[in-house]
Amino acid sequence: MKARQISFFDEANRYERLTELGDPLEKLDSVMDWEMFREPLTALCQNEYGISKLILQRGGRPPIDVIVKFKTSVLRRIYNLSFDQIEYQINDRLSFMRFLGLGLNDKVLDSRTIWDFENTLAQNDVMEKLFCMFDEKLESEGLITHKGTIVDATFVDVPKQRNSRDDNKKIKNGEIPEEWRKPENAPKLAQKDADARWTKKNNEVHFGYKDHVKCDADSKLITNYAVTDAALHDSRRCTDLLDDEDENLYADSAYSGEQIAKNLPENCENHICEKGYRNRPLTEEQKESNRQKSKIRCRIKHIFGQMTGQLQGINVRSIGMIRAWFNIGMLNLVYNIFRYEFLKRPKLSEGIVAPI
Repeated sequence: MKARQISFFDEANRYERLTELGDPLEKLDSVMDWEMFREPLTALCQNEYGISKLILQRGGRPPIDVIVKFKTSVLRRIYNLSFDQIEYQINDRLSFMRFLGLGLNDKVLDSRTIWDFENTLAQNDVMEKLFCMFDEKLESEGLITHKGTIVDATFVDVPKQRNSRDDNKKIKNGEIPEEWRKPENAPKLAQKDADARWTKKNNEVHFGYKDHVKCDADSKLITNYAVTDAALHDSRRCTDLLDDEDENLYADSAYSGEQIAKNLPENCENHICEKGYRNRPLTEEQKESNRQKSKIRCRIKHIFGQMTGQLQGINVRSIGMIRAWFNIGMLNLVYNIFRYEFLKRPKLSEGIVAPI
């Protein structure tokens, strides 16, 4: 069949059709003020920008906008894509190009540029600052109430490593096997994650890290987080996540115990589920109390469910704790961005609001 000549309005018509079909990226872009992230991102990339500005004065190519780079990283996390795949998908998909503000005649970031940008963010520990900036915006709009706080942790798996028992023993003790340090084994060492750990829970084996999350019970927005290796117990980071604004703490029985109860903020009421023991089972009254607490506590499981489903899984492909902090922080930030878009949706009808 003979190809039809492209007309002037074909691209606009296709974008209009994407809107009619409910492009989720367009909805996300309509409520987000991406410019709020420009200052810290520009400050971080100042050297790169300065060099690019000098090149521009001499007639070189203009630098790629830092917001476009950041939104590309957000896209990569939304669809859990590799660096090569995000480059291909941006070239291939009109919805991705519109989200980034690119036209068919604009240059698309290559995979190496995206990797360099994310590596710069990770090495300079910027993700927590970006997360806190957005968190402050959520509080200023009254979406975070602090009336109820929930704490929990989830595994973040990384590609499994196959090491000998002796190598694993050394890694667990914080050492690097001498064999890996040899110059000829440099490529092998670069692919070995010495920070991730193995652990087992409910007959499921995990290798990687943990995302310790604190969320607001009313809005299900993440208000703080911490990253550790997978072997660390959930309760070890509980009190580190809390602050004086938290009024009520909900958590499962893994967080029960005198140590956490004593170190709660002064005005924070303890609603942690109680734990039964072999010679001291829970009474019916305690079981009923746990059921009432769990009706609120379970809301944090909805967060992990959305990460698993809508954000294509709770896992990372990076190596090392520094990159894990960045990628898990990006996962938490992107979840909050999606949740923010949901909470900002208009009412379904007069007197009826969308369920949260």
